Amino acid sequence: MKLNKVLFGMMFTASAVSALAVAKAPVIDVNANSIDSSALTEQLTTLSRKLDSRNKAQVNIQRQLYQLQTEVNELRGVTELHTHKLSQVLERQRELYKEIDRRVNEVLESTNKRAAVPTDSASTANAAVNATSYSNNLTENESYDRALNLVLKDKRYKQAIVEFRAFNKGFPNSSYAPNAHYWLGQLLFNQGELDEANQEFGIVVNKHKDSTKRPDALLKLAMVAQKQNDVQKAIATYQQLLKEYPKSTAAKLGKPRLASLTK
Repeated sequence: MKLNKVLFGMMFTASAVSALAVAKAPVIDVNANSIDSSALTEQLTTLSRKLDSRNKAQVNIQRQLYQLQTEVNELRGVTELHTHKLSQVLERQRELYKEIDRRVNEVLESTNKRAAVPTDSASTANAAVNATSYSNNLTENESYDRALNLVLKDKRYKQAIVEFRAFNKGFPNSSYAPNAHYWLGQLLFNQGELDEANQEFGIVVNKHKDSTKRPDALLKLAMVAQKQNDVQKAIATYQQLLKEYPKSTAAKLGKPRLASLTK
């Protein structure tokens, strides 16, 4: 009887343990997992499409920004070129005003001297010397103005080349020398005579270091080298221009050219 009770108790305990194990085990619904996986795949596909669409939109925006930046750079270059030309015109006007004042003063001084000269032979000789000196100076002015007017007024550029060459030969020490050499170099550059243009701009750079035309001449020397495919010389000359005249208009025009050669 006791043995039966023991056996019954052991069987009851085993059954209880089995029941608890079954109750604690996770229930797996195969159909439910299949539905969740399909929904997750669809969500991932939708998300991937949205990301692709967003990436394409970003690429288009970047392309548009690049095009706008290119247009802005081109407009900036045109503006800087016009600013440079305007500064040249203003500089020439200032030079003309100074020249007019100088000529008026010379005429007044000459008139006063002649009025004060006594009427003896020695004074007459001195007056003749002064008149000769003033006449030579006037010839220099007329020669330069004639060459310049052929460019600015008459647009006869080939004849202007002849006149500037004659001026530089006849008046090598003139105060107009740096301007005359620069103008001659510019005319030759426009005609495609790069070697001769290089010589004229070189004279301005090397022999007239205090001239206001020197930064422009450096710019043109670099442009000549660039046209002649001498990249190293062009880069070195642009760098010299930016170093010596960083705030000049010529430097502003040379900076993007240098950047295009050093990309």
